[in-house]
Amino acid sequence: MRWYLRSKIHNAVVTQADIDYIGSITIDSALVEKVGFQEGEKVAVWDVTNGERLETYVILGRRNSGIICMNGAAAKKIKKGDKVIIAGFELSDKYIKPKIILVDEKNRFVKHL
Repeated sequence: MRWYLRSKIHNAVVTQADIDYIGSITIDSALVEKVGFQEGEKVAVWDVTNGERLETYVILGRRNSGIICMNGAAAKKIKKGDKVIIAGFELSDKYIKPKIILVDEKNRFVKHL
């Protein structure tokens, strides 16, 4: 068994950072659906702007809002305006072809990569 990249949102921009919220990352539910994440799923968040890397879990945001919000302690490491990559993985004994999407500066779907 190996860990494989299963899903990735590339080039997202953090729209909010809420230190007072209890953990997680809020992601526009249309993007969650498009890439195949699920609410509560563990994801890695890699900050392209400052190099921070962390793990958290997905909370569904308002559909087509473009929201990418870092919540709780993660908001101290990843700030509003930062560019991020959000990735989900799966443990499998067979290769998994990842579903990777590219978004624009307003976190709107551009294309599959």
